[in-house]
Amino acid sequence: MNVQQIQDRFDIKYVVDHFSNLADEKNVADQLPLFTEDAVVETYIDGELFASANGREAIGKVFSDYLALFDKVYHLNGQQTVELNGDSAEGVSYCQVALTHEKDGKPMMLSHYVRYNDSYRRVNGQWLIAKRVAHFLISEDRVMG
Repeated sequence: MNVQQIQDRFDIKYVVDHFSNLADEKNVADQLPLFTEDAVVETYIDGELFASANGREAIGKVFSDYLALFDKVYHLNGQQTVELNGDSAEGVSYCQVALTHEKDGKPMMLSHYVRYNDSYRRVNGQWLIAKRVAHFLISEDRVMG
């Protein structure tokens, strides 16, 4: 592995982690520039398509609508593998997401365990997410306390 490949992997990891940090702040406006203009995001929960969006505007609407359902948001990113191919790359990242909300007057925590299958593209020297397929593998909604 050469220095450029190490830098590329670092830059891609930064995009993935920065996306999660901004999600925790519910800052969708600053998440959108992390995607290519023509990006695609598909979300599967229990193997069923939950949401699909093409382009930054549509992605922003899906993210905003979902995050609006929750009081607090917390992402914890885990392992990531990336295969580089010039100005494109494929990656797999794992993430645990905790979301708090209220249901029937009770404080609840929804936990998701997610695997992201991502395609990245270098645009004007910056790595961006071109496609994200989010697989919510395990989800649990429970009363907090």
